[in-house]
Amino acid sequence: MLGMLGHTFVSLVDNIMVGQLGSAELAAVSLGNSFIFIAMSLGIGFSTAITPLIAEADSEGNFKNGKSAFKHGLFLCTNLGITLFLLILLAKPLMSLMDQPEEVVLLARPYLDIVAFSLIPLISFQAFKQFSDGLSMTRFPMYATIFANIINIILNYVLIFGKFGFPELGIVGAGIGTLVARVLMLFLLWYFLSRHHKSRAYVRELKLLKLERRMIRKINHLGLPSAMQMFFEVAIFTAAIWLSGLLGKNAQAANQIALNLSSMTFMVAMGLGVAAMVRVGNQKGLRAFSELRRIAFSIFLLGLGFACVFALLFYIFHNDLPTIYVDMDNPIDLKDTSEVVSIASKLLLAAAIFQLSDSLQVMVLGALRGMQDVKIPTLITFVSYWVIGFPICYVLGKEDALGSFGIWIGLIVGLTAAGILLYLRFDYLTNRLISQKSND
Repeated sequence: MLGMLGHTFVSLVDNIMVGQLGSAELAAVSLGNSFIFIAMSLGIGFSTAITPLIAEADSEGNFKNGKSAFKHGLFLCTNLGITLFLLILLAKPLMSLMDQPEEVVLLARPYLDIVAFSLIPLISFQAFKQFSDGLSMTRFPMYATIFANIINIILNYVLIFGKFGFPELGIVGAGIGTLVARVLMLFLLWYFLSRHHKSRAYVRELKLLKLERRMIRKINHLGLPSAMQMFFEVAIFTAAIWLSGLLGKNAQAANQIALNLSSMTFMVAMGLGVAAMVRVGNQKGLRAFSELRRIAFSIFLLGLGFACVFALLFYIFHNDLPTIYVDMDNPIDLKDTSEVVSIASKLLLAAAIFQLSDSLQVMVLGALRGMQDVKIPTLITFVSYWVIGFPICYVLGKEDALGSFGIWIGLIVGLTAAGILLYLRFDYLTNRLISQKSND
């Protein structure tokens, strides 16, 4: 959980520090990160293909298959990171065609260039992280992300505000801090894994250009649908950012606050989803299907317990949490910041409602990936978010309807549909496997 939170905490720090500069700067980070989140979803989603393969090979004691899965996964993830960086550069002109506030677009462009480049070390890091998770060595990615966040906070402070003789770079400074932190995070995790007795032989002497079509096909078979699953969810939240931009910079800044806080709680559930993927993958390798189901349900219940706590916290502190992101003592921007806080506080009530369904769907997805079931869940996520959820976002999110809150009602409906349908899929598959084994 802490390892997954590390990615979002970088964004949290960027948002809080940039928010002190004004609502336009906060909206610019929101707009730039909307492109980054889409790319990250594809990269992180694809990298999850590595974890169940490593977990299954580990439980079987098959070192050769495990090293092959990691080597090919690292090669594919690194190339995917480079591709995503280039695609964002090509897509950057779209910001001028999206009816976003012009001052926001001008601020977002240089920030986007830098953070887009950071996707290369980030997606490569994900390959190492998913491999490490597959071996049940989750501490090292956590240490690396904590270190990266400390570096990011320090660099943000000195570069955004121009402290200790450094130039005052504004949101560009936040982008530089993110890039440096992600590069160091990658090398630190490699160092940890190359020194540990359990992982040393996997990460050393990698012949990355000596590849096998069979393993590439296997990773793509799992990785591409997993990438699309995460893409469909992140893309609807990105669409919410763009739709809120049509309502003005204050609505967009408020949406970013609520989205960032929701992302923090989501990463807790996503961390448990990784745990489900690893443990389910272990039990699949052992063909212990009753244990697989029991372990998965234990993780689901734990995650729903966390979700209830987060929902209660969002409800109790929905008026207070948004003030962390803005400077309420600045009399010049007081009107704008007050409106941002007012909108964000209402959106946090919506975020409180969908904590349960959002947590359930990502944990069940993790369990299904551990079973290497990816195609039907991909279809379920597409239907839930884009056939059911997005039309509601679009209709209710108009200025003459419910505005920002209407957008989030659509998110609630989409996440709830995904949670229910994915759970039914998992229940069906596990009961079938248990029944088949008992008949054998």
